[in-house]
Amino acid sequence: MSNYSKIISGTMTWGVWGKQFSTKEMEVMIHHCLMSGITTFDHADIYGGYTTEEEFGKAFNTSGINRKEIQLISKCGIQYMSDNRNNQVKHYDYSKDYIIWSVEESLKNLHTEYLDLLLLHRPSPLMHPNEIAEAITILKKQGKIKDFGVSNFTPSQIDLISLRMDIDVNQIEFSLTAHDAMHNGVLDFMLNNGIRPMAWSPLGSVFRENTEQTRRIHKQLGDLMDKYNATEDQLLLAWSLKHPSAILPVVGTTNKKRLQQAMEATKIELELDDWFLILVAAQGHKVP
Repeated sequence: MSNYSKIISGTMTWGVWGKQFSTKEMEVMIHHCLMSGITTFDHADIYGGYTTEEEFGKAFNTSGINRKEIQLISKCGIQYMSDNRNNQVKHYDYSKDYIIWSVEESLKNLHTEYLDLLLLHRPSPLMHPNEIAEAITILKKQGKIKDFGVSNFTPSQIDLISLRMDIDVNQIEFSLTAHDAMHNGVLDFMLNNGIRPMAWSPLGSVFRENTEQTRRIHKQLGDLMDKYNATEDQLLLAWSLKHPSAILPVVGTTNKKRLQQAMEATKIELELDDWFLILVAAQGHKVP
């Protein structure tokens, strides 16, 4: 499996869905990530209504960075309502021809000959494992993808297709405030089957919402900041990183300082009691 950085930079808000970076600004961001030790970039074809990959690709193309120094992830399958697609309804397409076409579009847009990782973006009730396997076999044989995985899949959905091909990664929502995967068997399944979890939205709702839960969390994190000489977001990342499944957080921030701090969080080793204190603050009750 490719050697992904311990923190992954999520690019969803780099383009028109967020910061609207110019080519030069994207180039600066890519260089900053590399200087911070973040070498893996998470894309999806739909980001920016099918525009962000192309904008990132232009920046990468002029950056002078050796392709071997970075890892590029993309996702396919969602047919999004967009000016760039003639779709009547948001839906999923996992036909063999569409998967291959979509990957080739991503390669062209990203100015690269291969993806380090291709993910099926969300499960479709109509996906057929044999058809998916045919597409992935062709793409791997042609050297267009190195690793293959899924995103937001349950264990049974992974089982559906893993009999026909190896699943390297499942990218799921996981954070202190969205930790169901720790209790419903999803992370256990991945740990047992050698599937690497990547976590989108790894800070959860802690900074987005002001609720009884987030207030408890802020208080508990505040009590631990001095002990670990860490910020609240670093402690949240360290909490997820302690899980034995070796979660790789996909961090969506474009704040340069916070990206550096995220990478520094990988060096924090929470003590066992402190890990459970943070969990209890999120749950509002002691563990069973």
